[in-house]
Amino acid sequence: MANGTATPTDLDTRLEAHRTELTGYCYRMLGSSFEAEDAVQDTMVRAWRSYDKFEGRSSLRSWLYRIATNVCLDMLTAGNKRARPMDLTESTPLAQAALSPRPDNTWLEPMPDARVLPTTGDPAEAAIAKESVRLAFMAALQQLPAKQRAVLILREVLAWKASEVAELLDTSVASVNSALQRARATLAERQEPGAEAAVSDPLDEDQQKLLDRYVAAFEGYDMTALTALLHEDAVMTMPPFDLWLTGTRDITGFMTTLGAPCAGSRLVPVQVNGLPGFAQYKPDPEKGGFTPWAVQVLEISDGRITGFHCFLDTQRWFPLFDLPLHLEAETDQVEQGA
Repeated sequence: MANGTATPTDLDTRLEAHRTELTGYCYRMLGSSFEAEDAVQDTMVRAWRSYDKFEGRSSLRSWLYRIATNVCLDMLTAGNKRARPMDLTESTPLAQAALSPRPDNTWLEPMPDARVLPTTGDPAEAAIAKESVRLAFMAALQQLPAKQRAVLILREVLAWKASEVAELLDTSVASVNSALQRARATLAERQEPGAEAAVSDPLDEDQQKLLDRYVAAFEGYDMTALTALLHEDAVMTMPPFDLWLTGTRDITGFMTTLGAPCAGSRLVPVQVNGLPGFAQYKPDPEKGGFTPWAVQVLEISDGRITGFHCFLDTQRWFPLFDLPLHLEAETDQVEQGA
C-alpha cells in the first residue's frame, strides 16, 4: 500500500497493531499504567493527524516509537520519578506502623501483562519482556534520566541497534553508546529489593504449589502457614501508604492487627508486571459478599515469597484488570475478564 493512500479503517488497523508494544514502552518510560495509556493515545492521535507527512523513510513502527518517545519525554519534563515505598522511606517496625498516604503520582503503578506484553513465539524474547516490567526493574528505570531510560529500554529490552536509536533520538551512535554505558552503571550500583525474583514462564510445579499454598494460607488467614511461605526478610508494601514492613513477624503482626478486616478474603489470580498476582476481595459487611481491596503482586525466589506488594486503589486497578467490583457470597472464584 503506497503511503498516503490508506483508508481511515486501514490506518486504524495498522496503528492498533502496535498499541500493546507501545503501551509497554511508555509504561517502562513513565512508571504509570494510566499515563502510559494516555501517552499511547496521544501517540496514535499525532500519528493519525500527521500521517500524510510520513514519507516512509522509516518503518511505521519506528515512526510510532519516535512519536511515543517525544510524548514520554514531554511528560517527564516535570521530573517526577515514580517510586515504591522502600525508595522513599526506611522500613517501619510494626510498633510504629502508621498508614500515611501520598499522592497517586508518587507511586510506581501495577500493570496487567496483557496490556504491555505482545504475543511472541520466541520464549527468550517473552522472558526478557516479562523481566523488564517487574517492579524492581521498573523502579530502577525510574532512577535514570529520561533519555538514558529511553536508550536502555530501546537497546536492552527491545533490541534496537545503536544506529536505530540514534536516528530515533536525533543524536549520534557515540552518544547512544555513552548513554547506555551510564545507564548500565547506574543500575549496577543499585541493589533493588525484588531484583532477584525468579519466576518461571510458565510457572514450574514448585512455584505453582507455593502459590496454591499461599492462597490457602491467605484465605484461611493462617499466619503460621503464611510464615512458612515467606522469606525471613520478605517485604510488604501497600501504596498509596508509604509504610513498608520487613520480616515475617512484622508482616503477619500487621495482618492480625491493622489488617485484621482482611480475614476471610478471596483471591482471584491475575497476571501483573510479569509476576504472579491476585485480586484480593475482602468480606463486605454492608452488602454481603466481597468487595475489592487490593491487587497483590508477589515476588518469589528460592521457593519463598520475598515480596508482597498490595496496591489498594481498587477503583482504579480493578477496572484496569477487567475485574468485577463485587463478588457474591457464594462465589469463591471468578474468571478474569478478557
